[in-house]
Amino acid sequence: MSLIILISLFLLWKLEFIATLLNLKTFPSSPPRELDGLMDQEKLDKARSYLSVNARFGIIQSIFSLLALVGFWFAGGFPFLDNFVRSHSENEIVSGMLFLAIIFIAQNLISLPFDWHETFGIEEKFGFNKSTPKTFIIDRIKGLFLVALIGLPIVAGILWIFQEVPNAWIWAWAFVTAIQLLLTYLAPSFILPLFNKFTPMPEGELRTKIEELGISCGFPLEGVFVIDGSKRSTKANAYFTGFGKHKKIALFDTLIDKSTTPEILAILAHEIGHFKLGHIKQRIFVGILQMALIFFLIGLATDQNGSFARLLHDAFFVDQISTHTGLVFFMILLEPVSKFLSVLANAWSRKHEFEADAYASKSTGTPEALATALKKLSSDHLSHPAPHKLRVILDYSHPPLLQRLQALGS
Repeated sequence: MSLIILISLFLLWKLEFIATLLNLKTFPSSPPRELDGLMDQEKLDKARSYLSVNARFGIIQSIFSLLALVGFWFAGGFPFLDNFVRSHSENEIVSGMLFLAIIFIAQNLISLPFDWHETFGIEEKFGFNKSTPKTFIIDRIKGLFLVALIGLPIVAGILWIFQEVPNAWIWAWAFVTAIQLLLTYLAPSFILPLFNKFTPMPEGELRTKIEELGISCGFPLEGVFVIDGSKRSTKANAYFTGFGKHKKIALFDTLIDKSTTPEILAILAHEIGHFKLGHIKQRIFVGILQMALIFFLIGLATDQNGSFARLLHDAFFVDQISTHTGLVFFMILLEPVSKFLSVLANAWSRKHEFEADAYASKSTGTPEALATALKKLSSDHLSHPAPHKLRVILDYSHPPLLQRLQALGS
């Protein structure tokens, strides 16, 4: 089984490598006519350079990550670590949390130099980064704090359930689903403000137009906020948060600075479309079902008397079957499978994006405003104007720009 997992991981890396090369090859040599006035030859060349630098960086990072995993694996790292944590505690939950914490910290330490270079090397070079080293470090500290505050109790709960409760996968699934829904509700008020400042949008034309759009679309709004996105990046964004009647709009200050009122309204109408067309509920429902399947399989991977768990632990050279080792090994095994599932999920998501575009076009009566907004976002973000089909199939949750423009009649 070791060989099957190893080949699967390599084939997945190879597929990503091929998609990256094909994506670079299909980059246009001259600006698409659809981007006239927004992307000249100089900006197109800059976008090509941005794509190329990110591609090389991504390849190097993926090679390093794969080699680090394989090296740790075949050097006997997993049985060594399992024996180490067991030598410090006979309690399965305590040793399990220590095992998972060490894996988590190691992954973060490995990724930290790459994250730093991406922020202060690549994003800085192309004029996107506005973050300071202080902000970067504080963000990581806050992230670790949240993991300790929220993640550790969740992990302890999962370990306890699989250790003590019959039909554990069902109860673990219910437990994690409830936590996820609770965090989705609490995040806008308690988690997101830890990283960004949310300021109520002042009275004025834009706020009035946004509130009118919400009323015309039958979309209840509890508040309209501006986020200090420029604190970290020049890239623009907008999103909705909240459940039921407690929906809020969050606009990045960079989006407000770079867009006209009709363009902002078109973007928000697109997001409203996701709610009105039931996309959010559908995604939550499918996500809950996927989580059920994952926990069912985790149950097989951690079953003390199960043949699958035995094969999986033998593949990683670990003698004693346990919940914490089964969790880690299953997630490694799941990576190639999840890529296949993400292909289906992305295709479904792209369909939803077309539908939300159509909703925005109809509800605002100005498809050209959404088209212009999409063009600006693509140009400002130095996005690939016409990505290769394989790259789109593998990774794009949104349709490529030119396809969206064609669907809008632009």
